[in-house]
Amino acid sequence: MHMMVSRPEQWVKPMAAAGANQYTFHLEATTNPGNLIKEIRESGMKVGLAIKPGTTVEELAPWAGQIDMALVMTVEPGFGGQKFMEDMMPKVSWLRSQFPSLDIEVDGGVGPDSIHRCAETLVWIHLEFSNSYGLSRTSS
Repeated sequence: MHMMVSRPEQWVKPMAAAGANQYTFHLEATTNPGNLIKEIRESGMKVGLAIKPGTTVEELAPWAGQIDMALVMTVEPGFGGQKFMEDMMPKVSWLRSQFPSLDIEVDGGVGPDSIHRCAETLVWIHLEFSNSYGLSRTSS
Protein backbone atom coordinates (compact mmCIF):
# COMPACT_ATOMS: atom_id res chain seq x y z
CA MET A 1 0.00 0.00 0.00
CA HIS A 2 1.61 3.28 -1.13
CA MET A 3 0.12 5.98 1.05
CA MET A 4 0.37 9.44 -0.45
CA VAL A 5 -1.25 11.16 2.53
CA SER A 6 -0.33 14.04 4.80
CA ARG A 7 -0.64 12.14 8.12
CA PRO A 8 0.36 8.53 7.42
CA GLU A 9 0.25 7.61 11.13
CA GLN A 10 -3.55 7.73 11.16
CA TRP A 11 -3.89 5.05 8.47
CA VAL A 12 -1.60 2.30 9.82
CA LYS A 13 -4.18 0.44 11.90
CA PRO A 14 -7.01 0.70 9.32
CA MET A 15 -4.71 -0.58 6.54
CA ALA A 16 -3.48 -3.46 8.70
CA ALA A 17 -7.08 -4.33 9.59
CA ALA A 18 -7.96 -4.28 5.89
CA GLY A 19 -5.24 -6.86 5.20
CA ALA A 20 -2.40 -4.75 3.78
CA ASN A 21 0.91 -6.60 3.99
CA GLN A 22 3.12 -3.57 3.32
CA TYR A 23 2.72 0.07 4.20
CA THR A 24 4.75 2.62 2.23
CA PHE A 25 4.75 6.20 3.46
CA HIS A 26 6.48 9.37 2.31
CA LEU A 27 9.36 10.52 4.47
CA GLU A 28 8.23 14.11 3.98
CA ALA A 29 4.78 13.40 5.45
CA THR A 30 5.86 12.59 9.01
CA THR A 31 7.85 14.27 11.75
CA ASN A 32 8.86 10.99 13.38
CA PRO A 33 9.74 8.27 10.85
CA GLY A 34 11.22 6.01 13.53
CA ASN A 35 7.99 5.80 15.50
CA LEU A 36 5.98 5.26 12.33
CA ILE A 37 8.28 2.45 11.18
CA LYS A 38 7.87 0.80 14.59
CA GLU A 39 4.08 1.15 14.48
CA ILE A 40 3.91 -0.38 11.00
CA ARG A 41 6.05 -3.35 12.08
CA GLU A 42 3.98 -3.84 15.23
CA SER A 43 0.88 -3.91 13.02
CA GLY A 44 2.34 -6.89 11.15
CA MET A 45 3.23 -5.15 7.91
CA LYS A 46 6.43 -4.65 5.96
CA VAL A 47 7.71 -1.09 5.79
CA GLY A 48 8.27 0.95 2.65
CA LEU A 49 9.71 4.46 2.68
CA ALA A 50 9.21 6.81 -0.27
CA ILE A 51 10.97 10.04 -1.14
CA LYS A 52 9.82 12.78 -3.49
CA PRO A 53 12.10 14.17 -6.20
CA GLY A 54 13.10 17.16 -4.04
CA THR A 55 14.23 15.01 -1.10
CA THR A 56 17.84 13.89 -1.00
CA VAL A 57 18.59 10.20 -0.82
CA GLU A 58 20.80 10.90 2.19
CA GLU A 59 17.65 11.80 4.14
CA LEU A 60 16.36 8.25 3.56
CA ALA A 61 19.68 6.56 4.36
CA PRO A 62 19.40 6.59 8.19
CA TRP A 63 16.22 4.52 7.92
CA ALA A 64 17.44 2.03 5.29
CA GLY A 65 18.35 -0.62 7.86
CA GLN A 66 14.84 -0.51 9.33
CA ILE A 67 12.76 -0.72 6.16
CA ASP A 68 11.95 -3.44 3.65
CA MET A 69 11.70 -1.22 0.59
CA ALA A 70 12.82 2.22 -0.57
CA LEU A 71 10.69 3.98 -3.16
CA VAL A 72 12.17 6.78 -5.25
CA MET A 73 9.49 8.87 -6.91
CA THR A 74 10.41 9.63 -10.52
CA VAL A 75 7.60 12.18 -10.87
CA GLU A 76 6.03 14.66 -8.46
CA PRO A 77 3.35 12.68 -6.59
CA GLY A 78 -0.30 13.27 -7.32
CA PHE A 79 -0.34 14.28 -10.97
CA GLY A 80 -0.80 11.69 -13.72
CA GLY A 81 0.84 11.74 -17.13
CA GLN A 82 4.15 13.27 -16.08
CA LYS A 83 7.41 12.60 -17.84
CA PHE A 84 9.92 10.25 -16.18
CA MET A 85 12.55 12.23 -14.26
CA GLU A 86 15.82 10.66 -15.41
CA ASP A 87 17.74 12.76 -12.89
CA MET A 88 16.28 10.66 -10.06
CA MET A 89 18.17 7.56 -11.15
CA PRO A 90 21.44 8.52 -9.42
CA LYS A 91 19.47 8.25 -6.16
CA VAL A 92 18.57 4.68 -7.08
CA SER A 93 22.17 3.87 -8.01
CA TRP A 94 23.44 5.33 -4.73
CA LEU A 95 20.90 3.33 -2.71
CA ARG A 96 21.85 0.15 -4.60
CA SER A 97 25.55 0.71 -3.91
CA GLN A 98 25.05 1.50 -0.22
CA PHE A 99 22.30 -1.04 0.56
CA PRO A 100 22.66 -3.91 -1.95
CA SER A 101 20.03 -6.15 -0.34
CA LEU A 102 17.37 -3.44 0.02
CA ASP A 103 14.31 -3.70 -2.22
CA ILE A 104 14.37 -0.50 -4.29
CA GLU A 105 11.48 0.67 -6.46
CA VAL A 106 10.67 3.64 -8.66
CA ASP A 107 7.25 5.08 -9.30
CA GLY A 108 6.12 7.48 -11.99
CA GLY A 109 6.49 8.15 -15.68
CA VAL A 110 8.08 4.81 -16.56
CA GLY A 111 7.39 3.81 -20.15
CA PRO A 112 9.02 2.34 -23.25
CA ASP A 113 11.58 5.17 -23.44
CA SER A 114 12.71 4.94 -19.81
CA ILE A 115 12.27 1.34 -18.71
CA HIS A 116 15.78 0.41 -19.88
CA ARG A 117 17.28 2.96 -17.48
CA CYS A 118 15.38 1.37 -14.59
CA ALA A 119 16.52 -2.10 -15.58
CA GLU A 120 20.16 -0.95 -15.60
CA THR A 121 19.90 -0.17 -11.88
CA LEU A 122 18.16 -3.45 -11.04
CA VAL A 123 15.11 -1.71 -9.62
CA TRP A 124 11.49 -2.80 -9.32
CA ILE A 125 9.13 -0.59 -11.30
CA HIS A 126 5.60 0.55 -10.56
CA LEU A 127 3.80 0.68 -13.89
CA GLU A 128 0.63 2.61 -14.32
CA PHE A 129 -1.56 1.57 -17.22
CA SER A 130 -1.76 5.09 -18.63
CA ASN A 131 2.01 5.53 -18.85
CA SER A 132 2.71 1.99 -20.00
CA TYR A 133 0.54 2.38 -23.02
CA GLY A 134 0.69 6.11 -23.61
CA LEU A 135 -2.96 6.57 -22.67
CA SER A 136 -4.60 9.04 -20.35
CA ARG A 137 -6.55 7.86 -17.32
CA THR A 138 -9.76 8.56 -19.17
CA SER A 139 -8.89 6.56 -22.29
CA SER A 140 -10.64 3.30 -22.95
